[in-house]
Order: sequence, then C-alpha cells, then structure tokens
Amino acid sequence: MMALVEAASGYEIAIVASDKPAAPGLAWAAEHGIPTFAHSPKGIAKAEYEAKIDAALRAADVEIIALAGYMRLLSDAFVAAWRGRIVNIHPSLLPKYKGLDTHARAIAAGDAEAGCSVHVVTEELDGGRILGQARVPILTGDTPDTLGIRVLAAEHRLYPKVLADFCAS
Repeated sequence: MMALVEAASGYEIAIVASDKPAAPGLAWAAEHGIPTFAHSPKGIAKAEYEAKIDAALRAADVEIIALAGYMRLLSDAFVAAWRGRIVNIHPSLLPKYKGLDTHARAIAAGDAEAGCSVHVVTEELDGGRILGQARVPILTGDTPDTLGIRVLAAEHRLYPKVLADFCAS
C-alpha cells in the first residue's frame, strides 16, 4: 500500500481500508492525509462486513480498488458489484501457484524463477486477467523468506506502474 501511495502517478488514493483496525498502514496513511476505514470482520456476517466496506468505498468515490496485503477472499457478490474494477498483486507468476505459500512451492518445484503478477480480481481465486508480471530468479540456497524479500521488492516496482496503466485505460 505504501508503495502505491508513494509512487502514485496517474491515479489518486481516495481511501485506505483494512480489516485490521490496528494495521500500521492505517496510521501511516492518516499521517499522510489519506482517509482511512477499518473494521474487523470478526463477529459479523461476511455480507454485512462487505456492505460496510462497499459503503466506505462508494462514499470516498472510489473507482478502482487496488488490493494490497488483503488476505481475505471476497464474495462473488462483492466482486460482481465491482466487476473489472478490482486489481490485486500476487506473489507468483500466475497462473502458477495460486493461493498461499507461493515461494516455498516454487522452490520445492525446482523452478528457476519466481515473481509476482498484477491481475484483475474475479470470482476465481487468483484467476483474473494478468495485467503485468515481474520475474525474480530463484538463487541457490534460497528459502521462502529470502525469495520473498526479493519478490516483495519487485512487487513494489511493478504494482504502481501497472495500476497507473490500468487506471489510464
């Protein structure tokens, strides 16, 4: 999220929303004058929780949702309401390694490279149209953590550029 804010060119951050009210990124966004919304999903129905998010996004006149570190599955209804206007960054070269533990899976498979993908969010997990990718070599002795550090750096370079291109299209 911070990389998207700091590299914003061709788009404006209207609001930073989180499902974790204590997330450090919320305080950082507020310090930078960006409106925030936070609500824990604990104890409420998914539809009710997503209705709160939807209302906050619409009140902020959001046109495109850029997910960053949001580790919850969105409902089909939420995705349909924002069809074609939600993008996400994923730490693998999609369509390989959808879901979790992508770095460990790439290393275990003996892949020569890993990377990240920016894609349009659909009802299928990590299955939407790929907007851009960055490749990162897997080095001898890499662990999921060491590979993850390099992939995250690639994400921070890739996502703002792809988001700007997506917003311009």
